[in-house]
Amino acid sequence: MGDAATRVRMTLDTSVPNIARMNDYFLGGKDNFAADRLAAEQVLAVAPEIRVMAKEREAFLHRAVRYLVERGVSQFVVLGCGLPGRRNVHQVAQSLLPGARVVYVADDPVVLSHCEALLVTNSVTAAIGGDVLHPDELLGDLDGLGLVDFDRPVATLIGSALQLIPDEDDPFKLVARLCDPMAAGSHLAVAHAVFDIRPEVAGPLVDIYRRVLGREQDPSRTRGQVLRFFDGLELVDPGLVYLRHWRPDNPLTVRGPEKTWAVGGVARKTS
Repeated sequence: MGDAATRVRMTLDTSVPNIARMNDYFLGGKDNFAADRLAAEQVLAVAPEIRVMAKEREAFLHRAVRYLVERGVSQFVVLGCGLPGRRNVHQVAQSLLPGARVVYVADDPVVLSHCEALLVTNSVTAAIGGDVLHPDELLGDLDGLGLVDFDRPVATLIGSALQLIPDEDDPFKLVARLCDPMAAGSHLAVAHAVFDIRPEVAGPLVDIYRRVLGREQDPSRTRGQVLRFFDGLELVDPGLVYLRHWRPDNPLTVRGPEKTWAVGGVARKTS
């Protein structure tokens, strides 16, 4: 896949926990290593509902894709895509629109290799190395790939990457930079853990992820802070809500107290 893939492949170290592989473990996958499982179990000891949250995040992204295809969006960029699962964004989009173009962006060599193997016979779907921390480099790689036409609406999907980036890195500016070249009618979909209803788990979880990521900063946010990612964009109904409340397939399944604490929203670029 060229320079973008090569830059990622040079970083493989199975002795160090990796976020994508930890998420694979949360979802019941087998593409993870001992270090990933150990860190994931530490997370689950603090907040066992993380398993449910991982599934809710995946389901939210799939519902968002269906919503966007129905509104004429045919190009998708998936940031921090994670390891392929039983059903992935390109399969959801292309089941509704066979020509839908999807580019997965990963910063983990195992994720990238799995994605490339899955997509080897799919001419309108690709995987490249990159992350939200380097928007200009990523935009250049997307342009060079030739699958994304920035003159037409593009949907950018960010499942969990932003919740790991502290304010010191100005993720709000990074996301805005990614949206800058997108045409009117493009959309941004974001899922993000928040601690409004579980403030007591913020400290212990942040400590675990600090060790995994090798960083000192605290990336935790509230719902109000997550709203800033949509500045300059128009949130579509129902706005930024807990994941299972965003356009659920069956409204009856979301009644009762909120048991998980991740929010999601989709916003449209109007100009």
